[in-house]
Amino acid sequence: MTDTTDLVPLGWDDAWAAAYRETKGATPFALEPGRVGRVDRGRVTVHTTAGPVPALVRLPAGSDLEDQPTTGDWVGLERRDDGDVVRVVLPRRSSIVRKAAGERSDAQVMAANLDHVLVAVPFETRVNLSTIERYLVVAWESGAQPLVVLTKTDLAFDPDATRAEVEAAAPGVGVLAVSAETGEGVDELAAVLAGGTTALVGQSGAGKSTLVNALAGEPVQAVSDTRQDGKGRHTTTARELVPLADGGVLIDTPGLRSIGLHDDGEGVALTFPDVEELIGSCRFSDCGHVSEPGCAVRAALEEGDLDERRWHSWQKLQREAEWIAMRTDPAARSAARRRWAATGKVGKAQAAIKRGQDPFARS
Repeated sequence: MTDTTDLVPLGWDDAWAAAYRETKGATPFALEPGRVGRVDRGRVTVHTTAGPVPALVRLPAGSDLEDQPTTGDWVGLERRDDGDVVRVVLPRRSSIVRKAAGERSDAQVMAANLDHVLVAVPFETRVNLSTIERYLVVAWESGAQPLVVLTKTDLAFDPDATRAEVEAAAPGVGVLAVSAETGEGVDELAAVLAGGTTALVGQSGAGKSTLVNALAGEPVQAVSDTRQDGKGRHTTTARELVPLADGGVLIDTPGLRSIGLHDDGEGVALTFPDVEELIGSCRFSDCGHVSEPGCAVRAALEEGDLDERRWHSWQKLQREAEWIAMRTDPAARSAARRRWAATGKVGKAQAAIKRGQDPFARS
């Protein structure tokens, strides 16, 4: 029997051991457990009791694209003289899934088996609250606990005001301010992440690589300056699992200029509990929030209790969620067709669907 003690710092526990024994018993191969640390063009690096090893992937026939191993997955590895091979991927506890690039709605699994999703936002530029909300939807959908980290506090003009803005846009989510340059807030963040698995997401220029180095206690990632236009340079080119100095692991991700939703779950509702509560208070269950009497949303907007920007952000993300649901749920498709018929947009919507596009976009 393989001694898995060295896997514990990577997140191995009794539950993973039980899942591994069950999965291993269903395969004809002699396997040992490991955790995927990196994926590169069909090859993976697997952290084992003997250290990281390269491996090919050979899953059972009929496996879907989403079944392919991603960074953070626990796998069963067949050790071979001619090259190690990943034969099975253990069922995931949680995962970040985003819509693939372009107009396609395919799933792209970015990281798996997470305890936290860390959304990095730089102080040095004006924060885009709508972008933060989009990341939080994806984070909530992952099944992990979101956490917003405001980076580069040493460059902030008014950090308290910015933090208050972000906290208002992220109800139920912890917001920390850190500076990897001065060390401010790094110990507090490390204590929150210790012992667990964390995915770090955020747009390029958020200082993610510098933050990774501070949390790891050594320079494991290359860093570069932000461009003069405020957009970051892509210094991280692949998702990679990094052990943290205080325990636990962090999965760094390439900078994302945009991130498309994929799941049709509760991410929008969890990101906008204030909006959802107002919608539930409207007099009519099918309120369109335009001119209907007893509309709690319109009343909150007029009284300043609900920010217009936040309302528009909810509308945009909700349209995306509806589009996703429509592609997978017949009842949702029927409801959408009734709505299009009422507004005379059936032909336009059907043409958008044929092109693989969102029929709710710019509606």
